Amino acid sequence: MLDYDDEAAVYDATRGGVPRAEAAATAVLGLIPPGARSLLDIGCGTGLVTERIAAGRPGLRVSGTDAALGMARVAKQRVGGVALADARRLPLRDGAVDAVTAVWLLHLLRGDGDVRAVVAQAARVLRPGGVFVATVDKDASHDVASDIDAAFAPYLAPSPSDATDRVIGYGAECGLDVVGSAVFRGHGQGRTPMSAARGVRRGYYVSRLELPGAAADRLIEDLAALPDQDRCRAEPEYRLLAMRRGPGTGPTRV
Repeated sequence: MLDYDDEAAVYDATRGGVPRAEAAATAVLGLIPPGARSLLDIGCGTGLVTERIAAGRPGLRVSGTDAALGMARVAKQRVGGVALADARRLPLRDGAVDAVTAVWLLHLLRGDGDVRAVVAQAARVLRPGGVFVATVDKDASHDVASDIDAAFAPYLAPSPSDATDRVIGYGAECGLDVVGSAVFRGHGQGRTPMSAARGVRRGYYVSRLELPGAAADRLIEDLAALPDQDRCRAEPEYRLLAMRRGPGTGPTRV
């Protein structure tokens, strides 16, 4: 598992930087109602996307939370209202905001009940009519029918925590109804065999791959045998799901 306190220093440079963040923010804002006045970005990381959400909608009061101190420190330099907080226990009152976003967060939550708890918290802090927007099927988005995907195939985890149907089901439990979706390009995220092997070594794919024993070493060997070691394969397209809290739903406790 990555240490996101350490990862904060290199996160933006290794994750597509500004182009990817701008694509994400634009897609998110397309799902946020025009009348929204407040937005909480949970698991905001370095705040690169959060900052662009704020810049893209003047008058929208944007804040963020992250559970990693290193990430929250960087984000706070970009977006003043950033708090260190676990997304499963948000430090907000019921019905506090008009929108909640979770970009590249749910796929990382592998503990039993974690994603359900985060969705329930998002529903709790939303005002009636408010919208929760989250990336879903994140890891599957990287499947671009490449030779790297073929090398990964024997090691894929069977049940991604952010599967669309699963997230929709959790939302329905706490009064959230699907109201839209969008896709955006993962600029700079086309993998090479070399970068994929490096990611395996560093634990980047813990949410996607099961690598017991010597499996990681075998996968790295398979990746090293692929042609065009430094050629980027196709970039992924990420998917956002938007769910609205119904006018008659009360707060959800977890």
